[in-house]
Amino acid sequence: MRRLVLLAAAFAIVGAASVAAASEPVDLEAVTRIRDQGFRHSQVEELAWRLSEAVGPRLTGSPQSAAAHEWARARFEEWGLRSWVESYDFGRSWALERCEVRMLAPYVQPLEALAEAWSTGTDGAVTGRVVRATLESEEDLETWTGKLAGAIVLLEGEREPEQIEAELFERYDDAELADLQRYEIPDERGDRWRGQMLKRYKFWQRLAAFYEAEGVLATIEPSSRDNGVVRLSGNSAKRDPAVPLGVPALVMATEHYNRLVRLLDKGIEPELEIDIAVQWFEATSGANTLAEIRGSELPGELVVLGAHLDSWHAGTGATDNGGSSAVVMEALRIIKASGLVPRRSIRAALWSGEEQGFLGSRDYVTRYLATRPEPTDPEQLALPAWARDTTWPLQPLPGHSSHSAYFNTDYGAGRIRGLYAQENAAVVPIFEAWLAPFADLGADHVTMQTAGGTDHLSFDRVGVPGFQFIQDDMDYSRTHHSDVDTFDHLSREDMMQSAVIAAAVIWHAANRDERLPRKPLPAKPEGDTSH
Repeated sequence: MRRLVLLAAAFAIVGAASVAAASEPVDLEAVTRIRDQGFRHSQVEELAWRLSEAVGPRLTGSPQSAAAHEWARARFEEWGLRSWVESYDFGRSWALERCEVRMLAPYVQPLEALAEAWSTGTDGAVTGRVVRATLESEEDLETWTGKLAGAIVLLEGEREPEQIEAELFERYDDAELADLQRYEIPDERGDRWRGQMLKRYKFWQRLAAFYEAEGVLATIEPSSRDNGVVRLSGNSAKRDPAVPLGVPALVMATEHYNRLVRLLDKGIEPELEIDIAVQWFEATSGANTLAEIRGSELPGELVVLGAHLDSWHAGTGATDNGGSSAVVMEALRIIKASGLVPRRSIRAALWSGEEQGFLGSRDYVTRYLATRPEPTDPEQLALPAWARDTTWPLQPLPGHSSHSAYFNTDYGAGRIRGLYAQENAAVVPIFEAWLAPFADLGADHVTMQTAGGTDHLSFDRVGVPGFQFIQDDMDYSRTHHSDVDTFDHLSREDMMQSAVIAAAVIWHAANRDERLPRKPLPAKPEGDTSH
């Protein structure tokens, strides 16, 4: 009997959502115009190429990052949109000019490796013996004191590669899309992850000093991806000039790294030659490129569509996130070129600093939406912003009420399949209505689940509706932060579809009679004694 009651309740909720979806206005004439412009006159592939291969990797604060933001601003203005660049202090930035690694003994052969971002250079080629050392605690450092002078240190053991058995390109199937409808009760994994990251950050500073004091030539870690892919990022804490740089830090292709470990295990000591050249840029700025189609009736209210334009340096930042940045630009071009004039203003946002902790979107939120008190505890102030405790109270700014919603795209180059409602039940039937005309494109899925790891969280955390699109993974799990994150892994058809869906969503959000419904404003948890 209880099961029947639960089923009845579930059907009642579905039925209520269906009724609400049926009552949400959908502008099918606008949908037709958007589809025509997006599928027959698309510029998205050219935009993606410009932002990836023509500009190259876009580490925040680098000249290439600045060039990408200025290029996007100029292109928006060519389309007749008001566009501008906002800057914020970033710190020390960096670019990799050369990275060559050769094994000299027991035989000569080039090895595939890249320096992490903010790694120091070698000031010419250096040669050293290879040592495998576990350095994860103070006890480890004591064990290895006095034993690593002139060594190139392998920081991990052999890593068993995963064999390629499945398709490299993954799309959601019906069963996986159905799984998205299952809500998962939140746990404390996020808090545990933050605690682990904070512990590593504190120990890293001790480790950097140890490397320098012991005369270590360089460190090498294996790539977290296999089959020749070098995946890496960098220690962005080093953008603070007060943070020690340590010694050159490399990530090596798993198969090449494993060879060195096995040689050591068999009693053969390899010798490597490393030559790393880097360029430093001091006191740099991060940039956000913004562009706007002014609303006809409610120009002071805003709907924002965004993506992060910054990337890491191993590839050209195509799937993460040049393709999605091109989709954002193309969505606004579609609306403008279609002759559609929204009631509310529609704004595009191309962020920087996402890879270092949503710095660009957080700067925007702090400028326009809400602020929090600065911590007063010296221990908290000594930590990077991402590691600090949340302070209270949340203080909304005038823009908090004028921003109706923020939509984000950042999950690879795959096409849009729908939207994460971010636990906001009231928007589910609204999104279902907007997406219904795109069922033929597979983009009509809405889930109550939350999405994480990208810029919509900056908005969601201050109580402004922030949403991430559901996207097909394609080969994003392989290209993510790697040397194969290149234009070759973008799909023109998928980007076209994504731009059309994104344009239709922000168009409808900008033309509703009311702002999108909001979740309760974040409040200080009971028992939280922070200020």
